[in-house]
Amino acid sequence: MKGIQFNVPPHVGNEDNYIKRAIENKKISGDGEFSKKCSQKLEEISKAKKALITTSGTSALEMSAILADINPGDEVIMPSYTFVSTANAFVLRGAKIVFVDIRPDTMNIDENLIEDAITSKTKAIVPVHYAGVSCEMDTICDIAKRHNLFVIEDAAQGVYAYYKGRPLGSIGDFGCYSFHETKNYSMGEGGAVLINEDKYIERAEIIREKGTNRSKFFRGQVDKYTWVDIGSSYLQSELNCAYLYAQIENPDIINDDRLSSWNLYNELFKPMAEKGLIELPHIPKECAHNAHMYYIKVKNMEERTRLISYLKENGVYAVFHYVPLHSSPAGQKFGRFFGQDKYTTKESERLLRLPMYYGLKSKDIEYIANVIHNFFK
Repeated sequence: MKGIQFNVPPHVGNEDNYIKRAIENKKISGDGEFSKKCSQKLEEISKAKKALITTSGTSALEMSAILADINPGDEVIMPSYTFVSTANAFVLRGAKIVFVDIRPDTMNIDENLIEDAITSKTKAIVPVHYAGVSCEMDTICDIAKRHNLFVIEDAAQGVYAYYKGRPLGSIGDFGCYSFHETKNYSMGEGGAVLINEDKYIERAEIIREKGTNRSKFFRGQVDKYTWVDIGSSYLQSELNCAYLYAQIENPDIINDDRLSSWNLYNELFKPMAEKGLIELPHIPKECAHNAHMYYIKVKNMEERTRLISYLKENGVYAVFHYVPLHSSPAGQKFGRFFGQDKYTTKESERLLRLPMYYGLKSKDIEYIANVIHNFFK
């Protein structure tokens, strides 16, 4: 029996050498050679004004919440179908979360429902680019502009993905990347906050350095550094950055490999989709995705549970994804669902994620497709 894992963290070849070099540099706490190289490369990839490496995608979101001056009583609009960090970052600042239903085709927030959810307390909209497929950003940014709201992109899954040619994370006021071991590009635990307006750069550096102006000190702009604002320890280790830089110095190596796997899955599953047995991912024409995940949708949760068990019996590890936040105890305490939950719960119960990682073999994808075909036979 095969043993095909759901995820294998990426390793392209130079990670070990770069970590060794970071150790030899005698600078492992952050803001050394590889921190700077990662920031520069991410600015090149994302076209952001500034990219600051953080300890996680969660801390990138937390920094964005501080930069957007989220305060107790403010409201923040986002989908319920997302990871808990998307909401937690704003709840920690005292905000109330307003959940809006998703589109069933992309699993992203339904842009047409956002405006009606806005109140006098609304401060920000947080679109989540699910599976590296962009939300409808033109509509979202237009709504935000008319209502004077921040747009904070949760692009945790969106590194090297695009909307109308624009990199995800660079379209709103702030963008947040994740480099967790399950992401396309990984440093184990890590992330980055993208700053898209110059006026926020200095404060972002201060927040990341525990509320001090330490970055200005190292640039020689002040003769000593001191505590000037709120902040936390969001600066990432050089060792993690060394691991990441080996992957993003040439991002096409991983991206091309994953897209090849995604396309093979899609081709193999088309006959089953045409028979109405499963539904396949939808990629809007204005989006260029990054093959962050490959999922199928089955009839309902009961069928999905049986399929997961069948795959496991045949040596394939497949998993479902988020349980909608508005149905959780904390979601009910710190948020509310605006309007009707027409798709969020129903679609989340149908979705099944299949193995997807750099280096996944074509024969394994063919095997997985064959197992699923046999399940439906």
